[in-house]
Amino acid sequence: MSDFAARAEAAAAAMRDVFPPTPLARNDYLSNRFDAEIWLKREDLTPVRSYKIRGAFNAMRKLSGGRVACASAGNHAQGVAWMCRHLGVDGVIFMPVTTPGQKIEKTRLFGGDRVEVRLVGDFFDATLSAAQAYCTETGAHFLSPFDDADVIEGQGSVAVEILEQMDGVPDLIVMPVGGGGLSSGMLAYFRAKGIVPDIRFVEPTGGASLTAALAAGHPVTLDTLDSFVDGAAVARIGARNFDILRQVPPQHVLRVPENRICITIQEMLNIEGIVLEPAGAMSIDALRDLGPEIEGRRVVCIATGGNFDFERLPDVKERAMRHAGLKKYYVIRMPQRPGALRDFLDILGPDDDIARFEYLKKSVRNFGTVLIGIESTTPDSFARLETRMAADGLAARDLTNDPLLGELVI
Repeated sequence: MSDFAARAEAAAAAMRDVFPPTPLARNDYLSNRFDAEIWLKREDLTPVRSYKIRGAFNAMRKLSGGRVACASAGNHAQGVAWMCRHLGVDGVIFMPVTTPGQKIEKTRLFGGDRVEVRLVGDFFDATLSAAQAYCTETGAHFLSPFDDADVIEGQGSVAVEILEQMDGVPDLIVMPVGGGGLSSGMLAYFRAKGIVPDIRFVEPTGGASLTAALAAGHPVTLDTLDSFVDGAAVARIGARNFDILRQVPPQHVLRVPENRICITIQEMLNIEGIVLEPAGAMSIDALRDLGPEIEGRRVVCIATGGNFDFERLPDVKERAMRHAGLKKYYVIRMPQRPGALRDFLDILGPDDDIARFEYLKKSVRNFGTVLIGIESTTPDSFARLETRMAADGLAARDLTNDPLLGELVI
């Protein structure tokens, strides 16, 4: 057994003084749905509701003293804060000014009087620069969320627990990838033990930094980033992490759409009563793509976190409906005459519901512009609606999936 395996196992053992192993439980709903044996590794049930506490614990327990600092808008900040209070270490946590108040207050609550939260910058790059500058000036230890040997080792404890909790190696493991801390830690542990499990790595479509790095042969910075899956949307995978992941076959990296993840979040909440953040739902969402490949197999999905702000629920519902084809937005060129709106309402089907309507009558013009959002019970309803609008001479533009106009008006 290599030194890495021994260190990861030692980290897992030391964690037992802080929190118990997270459950590894068979999920009947998912098992029946996919005709497989689906197990969930519930990292959403750690003291900070994410696996990030593992890396923070392992790195901080090795420090000889002094202050720590980190930059984070989410789970890493909360993991560091919790460990600062538990280990009696002073910490400064830099967060973007735009961080939701709920996350700021939760970080302060976890850290107590051991943690100072500093809000710096509108975007994470400015926050990160401020944290690193602080460490240079004060000598504080900068704790990276993923590109750190001790953090990687700590995240590898998830794999240690899976082997302890399960009789044998799973047929397939599905895990999300962001900066690469969890995936590289687990993969390094399995390799060190001489185990070669079948693994699928899952990225959000708008933050596929591992896919880009595998194609280039080295870490690259993504030109654009969709930050909706905030726990896994990372523009550049960590260098240490990629050194471990560089041999991953590209076909084993799945990319799941952000809006479809919202359907999975809703299903797990409404059917199973499990609250998952977008990154925490990614591995479960990827089961849709694996399909027949997993039938009859024993599959472990890593549910990485459940730090979900319920103020995001309307956005999750909106994205889920749009992905399912149950909600669309149109800009319609409508004649400016009495009765035009009544005529349009007659076009709607019995299951069509207007969710948004904005109209501004323009002076000295024969036509005005309407922005309308419509919800329905089946995707087929919209094909019928568009046919009826065309027959009535209404020029309509579908904005639902337009990346620029959709962001502006939706």
